[in-house]
Amino acid sequence: MADVSGTELSDGKEAEIELKKRQKRPWEDLHKSAKIVLTPELPETLGFYDIGAVRRQQRELPADPSLTRFISAELTRGYFLEHNEAKYTERRERVYTCMRIPKELEKLMTFGFFLCADAFLYVFTLLPLRVLLAVLRLLTLPCCGFSGSRLLQPAQVCDVLKGLIMVLCFSMMHYVDYSMMYHLIRGQSVIKLYIIYNMLEVADRLFSSFGQDILDALYWTATEPKERKRDSIGVIPHFLMAVFYVFLHAILIMVQASTLNVAFNSHNKSLLTIMMSNNFVEIKGSVFKKFEKNNLFQMSNSDIKERFTSYVLLLIVCLRNMEQFSWNPDHLWVLFPDVFMVVTSEVAVDIIKHAFITKFNDITAEVYSEYRASLAFDLVSSRQKNACTDYSDSVARRMGFIPLPLAVLLIRVVMTSVKVQGALSYSCVFLCYLGLVTLKVLNSIVLLGKSCVYVKRANMEDKLFETPSAAPPSTGKGPSRADQARCPTPSGETLMEQKPIRPFSPPPSSSTSSVTTQPTLRTDLFPPPPAEPCPATPASRPPTPPPERPAPSLAEAAAAAEGEEEEEEPQEASDLKHRTPNEDLLEIDRFTICGNRID
Repeated sequence: MADVSGTELSDGKEAEIELKKRQKRPWEDLHKSAKIVLTPELPETLGFYDIGAVRRQQRELPADPSLTRFISAELTRGYFLEHNEAKYTERRERVYTCMRIPKELEKLMTFGFFLCADAFLYVFTLLPLRVLLAVLRLLTLPCCGFSGSRLLQPAQVCDVLKGLIMVLCFSMMHYVDYSMMYHLIRGQSVIKLYIIYNMLEVADRLFSSFGQDILDALYWTATEPKERKRDSIGVIPHFLMAVFYVFLHAILIMVQASTLNVAFNSHNKSLLTIMMSNNFVEIKGSVFKKFEKNNLFQMSNSDIKERFTSYVLLLIVCLRNMEQFSWNPDHLWVLFPDVFMVVTSEVAVDIIKHAFITKFNDITAEVYSEYRASLAFDLVSSRQKNACTDYSDSVARRMGFIPLPLAVLLIRVVMTSVKVQGALSYSCVFLCYLGLVTLKVLNSIVLLGKSCVYVKRANMEDKLFETPSAAPPSTGKGPSRADQARCPTPSGETLMEQKPIRPFSPPPSSSTSSVTTQPTLRTDLFPPPPAEPCPATPASRPPTPPPERPAPSLAEAAAAAEGEEEEEEPQEASDLKHRTPNEDLLEIDRFTICGNRID
């Protein structure tokens, strides 16, 4: 019995020793039997199991690092991109977004360019006719008798003021010698001119940011309801301030055009090269900043205005040069390379800047279609009978483009460069005016049609028919946000926050129908109000919310309704001052010329 037990113990010890050896050297049995079984524990290199590497790792003697082993590992190691699929998919989408930016941006720029052109042509074509109709009304009023409480309608008063500003500023521009200014700038050094040009760009943005406020203050002071007649005296200082502003801004643009003209006529083209390189410096100041959706919208509007202004300046430079060379067509081909370089640099800088801004801030390319729809909404809403602003003023507030100073300068340059003498010359001028009127009408028709399409795609048609809120009492402080609340704001948040529970039906066509009658024809989008109103959704809303871009005004209306249920207090018009920052693009009524500014 003792021998048997001793034999069993020795066999157990031998089995344990053998198991330990196998654990230390798992390849000995495989080597002896010449059979290799692939196990998931072995290291994988380029899809093959390296048995030699496992043998070297399992050796009992320590292995010294060698250059051969390191190079072999670098040449044969593998990795799998699908293990991080989300990250690489996101990187690929960024590349696709950057490739789509030029197309989407140029669509927005083209649409905005024609909007600025429409507002600019309005000053030359329809504004004189509207001023003439207002003057005829004043002259015929004593014969026809007083038909109402107003001598002129508010829109006619604003037209007359614009006409007077244009006439006075044009008369004052005759005392400014363009040739003397050109030779004065040409005598400066290249570096000094480069600094002057940068200062002029900054001054132009500052003038534009404050100029429309001056004009709005004049319009509101002249048209606001007055309790006493002596209150009309306040129009005089506002009018003088507006004339002074337009005159200074026109001189500023003239200095810009003269500096650009000097750069075109320089022999070595060094100044023009420095000016164009200044555009690329703009990339450094914009790309590496944080941009939200609204800030990018403001920058896009500023770029549209800057591009249109550059084209008008190039037109002025070409007119001055062609006049100096007696309108020789051959000289136009001499100017063409420089003009092409300026235009190309503007387009390239805008594309690079917007591509990297959208990349760094994770903004999709579809946002530019929303920007285009917002600009289209301004155009469509300004055509309604209950519009609270003229379209040219709406463009000025949205993009910072004020057409009056630029129009005064262009008229001054054209009348200096082109000599009108004789009946044939005046006939040509009249035909040119008819051509401009035709171009303005065709441009307006095409823009209005495109705008209606963009508004329909963005599901913003219901906002066109939202009724305006009650007018606040007049404070006599000029056009403020409270004054703007009288008119139907594009997003309709004023009405939503004042009365979020009561649903409303579309107003009658006699008060809010469009002049073009295009929005009123779409009665299928506005179903009748339901029997039981919903506190969060108004009745004029379509039955199915848009899947792509829901209106943020509904969310704010729901939030306002919940606040009323919790606090159980009636919401008044004074709550408009305590609203949260607007995220809707249509609510940006104060433009920002400096696109880099973060509000």
